Amino acid sequence: MLRKYLDKIKPNFEPDGKLHAFRSVFDGFETFLYTPRATSSSGVHVHDSLDSKRVMIIVVAALMPCLLFGMYNTGYQNFTGSGITDLNFWSVMLYGFLAILPKILVTYIVGLGIEFVVAQWRGEEIQEGFLVTGILVPLICPITTPLWMLAVATAFSVIFVKEVFGGTGFNIFNVALVTRAVLFFGYPAQMSGDRAFISAEPICGLGGTVHYSDAFTGATPLAQIANGASSATDAAGNALSTWNAFLGLYPGSFGETSTLCVMIGAAILLATGIASWKIMASVFAGGLFMGWIAYTFQSPLYPGSALLPIDQLVYGGFAFAAVFMATDPVTAARTGVGKYIYGFLVGVIAIIIRVYNNGYPEGAMLAVLLMNALAPLIDYCVVQANISRRMKRMGA
Repeated sequence: MLRKYLDKIKPNFEPDGKLHAFRSVFDGFETFLYTPRATSSSGVHVHDSLDSKRVMIIVVAALMPCLLFGMYNTGYQNFTGSGITDLNFWSVMLYGFLAILPKILVTYIVGLGIEFVVAQWRGEEIQEGFLVTGILVPLICPITTPLWMLAVATAFSVIFVKEVFGGTGFNIFNVALVTRAVLFFGYPAQMSGDRAFISAEPICGLGGTVHYSDAFTGATPLAQIANGASSATDAAGNALSTWNAFLGLYPGSFGETSTLCVMIGAAILLATGIASWKIMASVFAGGLFMGWIAYTFQSPLYPGSALLPIDQLVYGGFAFAAVFMATDPVTAARTGVGKYIYGFLVGVIAIIIRVYNNGYPEGAMLAVLLMNALAPLIDYCVVQANISRRMKRMGA
């Protein structure tokens, strides 16, 4: 019935139809629901069954474990901080769902709205890239981020980082990370501190009011270490072991805390061939290498250097950046050797920023953005090195 209805109204959106001004919008909805019927009529063509829509849907599916865990962790932090002892699973999940839903809606409405307008203005098809960006942005931001700030930062990033460069596939920086950077540097008071990462008020009668005290803090483990704490703790003040940090029940950006869920997403991306294992492995290798150097040459001036190398990988957003940010095929290096270099430097720079800048205890975001800018140079050097090597071989 839906297919017949779309076929019935489709002529209205054709060039001579009365709704032709909304042709791109209609095309976007139609191709989201159904595989396009257009086929090649002449010449030699090769078709890949894995088109961009399927790629984006698989990435969204890989992000679902982080999203679901973020819902639980958000509810868990609120219930624990407000003294609620009955941690009913579905109540905790519902609280987290209600907390993140407005942010997902705002991100998609603003981002897709801009992309719809630009596509219609250019007379082009609506691209699918924002299907992933719209999920990533709420996942990498604190749960207390005001909706208007999220809307402003999303609009800025979509317009000035993506559309001015030509749209999906042409941006040189990761759009979601630029949104996070705009929020952090534009509104630092709201994006950092001990109360940015825990939803502290009831939502629709669920949860309670969080009462911060010495026994309950909203500081992230990395912030605690940067401020001179001898060891990291969860919000309730319990010592945070490497295993507990791997599970992710501690304050942090909504979807970044659970390395376990990130690894599940990584397995999906690697099994489907969507993400590069070379980049993922290199990021973790670079992080371990720099973490080992920092730990070997500890300094009381830099408390982060006392972290074990393995803890550097499971705290904060390092794993999330390695799996979902650094592997972005548009902004990452594309040559085989370049992927190793790119990923390794992302890991190294992330730990350098995290350890040796006490004012900014998380460096994964800036590391990926910096390497986004250097990725074309890395590929260029790799290609030129190959050309030089072959030229010498030919001369011999």
